[in-house]
Amino acid sequence: MASAPEDPVLERYFKGHKAAITSVDFSPNGKQLATASWDTFLMLWNCKPQARAFRYVGHKDVVTSVQFSPLGNLLASASRDRTIRLWIPDKRGKSSEFKAHTAPVRSIDFSADGQFLATASEDKSIKVWNMYRQRFLYSLYRHTHWVRCAKFSPDGRLIVSCSEDKTIKIWDTTNKQCVNNFSDSVGFANFVGFNPTGTCIASAGSDHTVKIWDIRVNKLLQHYQVHSGGVNCVSFHPSGNYLITASSDGTLKILDLLEGRLIYTLQGHTGPVFTVSFSKGGDLFSSGGADAQVLLWRTNFDGLNCKDIIKRNLKRLHFDSSPHLVDIYPRTPHPHEGKMETVETTDTTVRTLADKGEEINSYFLNPSLLSSECSPTTSKKKTEDTSDFPSESQRSIPLAVTDALEHIMEQLSVLTQTVSILEQRLTLTEDKLKDCLENQHRLLSAIQQKS
Repeated sequence: MASAPEDPVLERYFKGHKAAITSVDFSPNGKQLATASWDTFLMLWNCKPQARAFRYVGHKDVVTSVQFSPLGNLLASASRDRTIRLWIPDKRGKSSEFKAHTAPVRSIDFSADGQFLATASEDKSIKVWNMYRQRFLYSLYRHTHWVRCAKFSPDGRLIVSCSEDKTIKIWDTTNKQCVNNFSDSVGFANFVGFNPTGTCIASAGSDHTVKIWDIRVNKLLQHYQVHSGGVNCVSFHPSGNYLITASSDGTLKILDLLEGRLIYTLQGHTGPVFTVSFSKGGDLFSSGGADAQVLLWRTNFDGLNCKDIIKRNLKRLHFDSSPHLVDIYPRTPHPHEGKMETVETTDTTVRTLADKGEEINSYFLNPSLLSSECSPTTSKKKTEDTSDFPSESQRSIPLAVTDALEHIMEQLSVLTQTVSILEQRLTLTEDKLKDCLENQHRLLSAIQQKS
């Protein structure tokens, strides 16, 4: 019998920053943690005890956001100094500086294939960059106030953004148009992000709320009011079953999205918590806040198998229940098709640190150092195929057939889950009808006895 999931535990903390922590991100292999701070530094921590930490100096103002590239060979940062920097995450920490925004940059996000970078700024725009060519591509303008956050969908076809104009917008990266808009009359979202399947978005509200939206039917699925202060950041567990939130009330909270309830409140920080992030494997999460501390936690609560959680959650379903995350089916994958149109601008400058010379430029622009996955014409599957499987010429089954079979298996899995849910709802409906008939029978008997 599987052991019950345990409570999250604080494994260790990192001290080195001199001011509030604004952003944390784990490397893809989970062995390193990058942090950004008001002290204008980035720090790279090794998750192994007694391992050396590195401090990266270059930004001239608060560093607002930090993220590893999907391959882990680059580290991107955004700052109030209006620039974006790409760093090599090693002991030397060379960096390349990019500038196109005309106001502080609030967030940064790599697409899942590592080809593109999205940045959000107080100049009311979102800008998208090509990482292979190291070039600014295009801007998205529709927000009427500062843009606080912009994130790619898992398949890279959409971008979600939130602004102090109290709107959340969904953008199509192919035609560069705003295709959806969510408005809130009470507060604005500090942070937004897609769930792992790309069907939902979560928003962290300045009005103390956390909201989950289904972007396919434009419906608010869940609305949590569990914090007593503004929510600054959220992070989905890789399973999609849990969401962790960081708030100015000084707490972290973990929500079970399948059951729609709060399951943990964690108090480790003194003062507001500004950032939180799960590791790529979900076994760890990290948080940072105004106390300049970075806390590393072990998850433990995800011990239940995903299938067990879905089975357990079927008990929650009832007749005519509103849409819930368990009813959401994964969108079929959409690999990038063709090259994106480039838009040249005159205000774009790419500069490197003066004391590093052309050596940095040659590193960042050398395709061999960026991997074939970063090529604009290479799909997300390319690297997986060449590293983990035989080439198509060596296969007994063509790659296209394999992909088609995988797609069919995904659809069968979805259909199986759908049938299971429908059977459960049918059973619940039958039970309700039986109860109604029994109640009706009792009422008739009572009336007959009185008469």
